[in-house]
Amino acid sequence: MFAGTAAARWEADRARTIPKRTPIVADEPKRYGPFTRVQWAGAVIVAGAGLLFAAGMVVLLMRWFLSLSFMQDFLTAYPGAYALPSSAPVGFAAWVNWQHFFNIFLMVLIIRSGLTVRHQKRPSAYWSPRTNPKRKITLALWFHQSLDILWLVNGVIFVILLFATGQWMRLVPTSWDVIPNAISAGLQYVSLDWPIEDGWVNYNSLQQLTYFAIVFLAAPLAAVTGVRMSGIWPQNAKALNKAYPVEWARAVHFPVMLVFALFIVGHVFLVLTTGALHNLNSMFAANGGGKLGRVLVLHRRDGRRRDRLGGGPPARARAHRAAVRHGERPLTGG
Repeated sequence: MFAGTAAARWEADRARTIPKRTPIVADEPKRYGPFTRVQWAGAVIVAGAGLLFAAGMVVLLMRWFLSLSFMQDFLTAYPGAYALPSSAPVGFAAWVNWQHFFNIFLMVLIIRSGLTVRHQKRPSAYWSPRTNPKRKITLALWFHQSLDILWLVNGVIFVILLFATGQWMRLVPTSWDVIPNAISAGLQYVSLDWPIEDGWVNYNSLQQLTYFAIVFLAAPLAAVTGVRMSGIWPQNAKALNKAYPVEWARAVHFPVMLVFALFIVGHVFLVLTTGALHNLNSMFAANGGGKLGRVLVLHRRDGRRRDRLGGGPPARARAHRAAVRHGERPLTGG
């Protein structure tokens, strides 16, 4: 009995003096949100493969749908664009190209500076006017609003010249045929059998509606909401502030910016995939056979020879009007 008690005490003392060995546990992998880096990579691969498969199925389904006899009749009646009025100008004037360039330049900086303002937490510097030193704004906000003013001036000049020169007929629908033709163009885009492209002569109806929405809906919304959030807005006008709360402007301004960003991505994609050389020449050189587009796409070709062989803007314009007179499919796109 005594030996057993002594043994128990000895085992207890031994257990207290010998340190316990803790098992080695591997470090938990760093998580980015709900997943680790490897899990995110796997999720992206699986989701990408799924989206690619779904897109392929949609394209095959759309091609089958468009091959049906009644859809062939629909595409023949509405090829994707309607004929513009006879007084509509052909091609782009130089001022359109210049303003398009300025708009691209300003829009990129506006989106970038706007995102900086939205995510900036501790501004490094402020700006205040000499007339009111107590009022101060961050340099990022000052830069953003300065770009906005230049963009608004460029836009007002563009709209004035648009209606003064007849170029408005390329952006503003002049026939109710724009609706079925826009549906037709959209279906052709989904099927990857895209409408015939020649923006120098005429846009297809889906492009026309998109450009109309950007110029006459999205741009004014961005301007009106931006002014409401800027220092130009009278802060002491209680009735005006109550009728148009700044929270409404903030709720609309950022989604409008996303609309512009999505439009730019889609626009650039179509420019590069529907004839980059011709499109860039039309957009920046006011000539379907000019040299600027060749420089931008690092490609050289004799544009004058192309015009003589029937590929230049005058020849395309004549072909377009002849096709419209004979009831054939008009040239569209760009």
